[in-house]
Amino acid sequence: MKIIVSGCLLGNNCKYNGGNNYNENVVKFLENKDYIVICPEEMGKLTIPRVPSEIQYSKTADEVLKNEAKVLSKNGDDVTKYFIDGANKALEIAKRNNCKLAILKDGSPSCGSNYIYDGNFEGKKIDGKGVCARLLENNGIEVISEYDVL
Repeated sequence: MKIIVSGCLLGNNCKYNGGNNYNENVVKFLENKDYIVICPEEMGKLTIPRVPSEIQYSKTADEVLKNEAKVLSKNGDDVTKYFIDGANKALEIAKRNNCKLAILKDGSPSCGSNYIYDGNFEGKKIDGKGVCARLLENNGIEVISEYDVL
């Protein structure tokens, strides 16, 4: 079984600010496992670096996927299309490779599995899912975060 994993967790500089979220626990967990590295935001054609984005205040990833809510950049640009496109590409890769598990970066508007930011760009975390994480889950793929890997 192949595993989908956020590239930033492996040290790829694909984070919004051009950095990464390297996580040694994830790297160790993946040793001797078959995995595929993704970055839904990059796959959706967002640039690196890019202006930070959050799902609209009080909205959910499910609403974004139904075109009932938006993902907005900190400067107010609607970047929803890029997030949905990247999530769909990640799902396509997961399905093609029969992936049943994804390890994604928590807090991300794409990859968050336990929490995301509230949409006000003030650093406040709320329970919720990112767009890609929700789409993968809606299609039967288990999504965990770097905090769930021990």
